[in-house]
Amino acid sequence: MKTKKTGPAGKSGSDEWIYGLNPVLEAIRSGRKIKSVLVAASRKDIASELESELAPRGVRLQRTDASFFDGRFPKGHQGLAALVEAREYKSVEELIGIPGDKGQVPLFLILDCLEDPRNFGAILRVADAAGVHGVVIQSHRSVALSPEAVKASAGAAEYVPVAMVSNIKHAMREMKENGLVIVGAEAEMGSPAWELDLRVPLAIVIGSEGRGLRKTVKEGCDLFASLPMRGAVNSLNASVATGIITFEVMRQRTTSGKTY
Repeated sequence: MKTKKTGPAGKSGSDEWIYGLNPVLEAIRSGRKIKSVLVAASRKDIASELESELAPRGVRLQRTDASFFDGRFPKGHQGLAALVEAREYKSVEELIGIPGDKGQVPLFLILDCLEDPRNFGAILRVADAAGVHGVVIQSHRSVALSPEAVKASAGAAEYVPVAMVSNIKHAMREMKENGLVIVGAEAEMGSPAWELDLRVPLAIVIGSEGRGLRKTVKEGCDLFASLPMRGAVNSLNASVATGIITFEVMRQRTTSGKTY
């Protein structure tokens, strides 16, 4: 296969804070390097579980006042935070190699300037559940692996590889060169997702909130998948649309007997 690196890869930073029970637990369980874990003294209900997870890693749970969390993290922190080594971004080349190593049919997501970190986190959660091999995001005017996105992913961010590139159109071209079909998710174009053959190697492009896919991104798509709607509100949240399409991919591939 012909591959080349596209855009920046490597660490998104040196150390970072994550917060919330599931993100912290999954960071520990996934093997990410944990520098420290702080819990509100009042959260005795979760302290023993955390201590049992941290003990084999030689990390001591630190108890502190609840005000520490209220002053530093958004609502939903659950009185728990961890200082961890930052997640690494992959290159597109590295993403492309993942399904081959697993003997699976490729399935990727490309996010076209998605801006809401909660949407990104929800998409990562869907991607983990649906067996997506990796997600591509852009380095500007786009989401990143921020603490808020990690929290919204409920821990899934630890398991879904993410590539950050300077231009997703270049990433789309690289994926095409490696035999992937680029499918744009577009409400008013193309065929319903369940009428398309989604058993082939795929990269699904999801547009931004409100604007959808950019014109130049549409031009790089091979075909389009729509989701016909019968309601009064003619739109779906990006993560909901992603879930419907990726699970249709799973349905088709499972029914066909192909390795997924």
